[in-house]
Amino acid sequence: MSEQLFDPATATPFLCSRGHPGWLGLKYADHGADWVELELPWRADLIGDDGQHVVASGPILSLMDMASGMAIWRRMDAFRAIATLDLRVDYVRPAREGSSVFGRSQCYRVTRSAAFVRGLAHDGDAADPVAHIQGVFMNIGEDPRSLPDA
Repeated sequence: MSEQLFDPATATPFLCSRGHPGWLGLKYADHGADWVELELPWRADLIGDDGQHVVASGPILSLMDMASGMAIWRRMDAFRAIATLDLRVDYVRPAREGSSVFGRSQCYRVTRSAAFVRGLAHDGDAADPVAHIQGVFMNIGEDPRSLPDA
């Protein structure tokens, strides 16, 4: 078995310790060959509506954006510059009160200029999602033509 060039388990503490992901407190949860799952822990300062104690939609969008970028790097097995072109989030229901939200994103296709993702956010049960996402990211780093399935 070959060694992974981009390992989300070891990269997440670095990538999520600074900037916006660091402020949100994003944490590594799990990953596979083309997907990454991160956790957004519940915090009182992330609630959307006073008195409801559920995570607002903005932090969930940020969670899914970061999970999507990391899924792309996992699929390419490399860290390359990318930019979010379009990230659609369809909120199905509010997250449960006081619950962490988990964001799982899968990169299902990489071309010369773009990477395509899909995924969901849930609060403990992936069969009962909080939101579904679909997105397109632009490859602005090294040309991925030499990558598998490019």
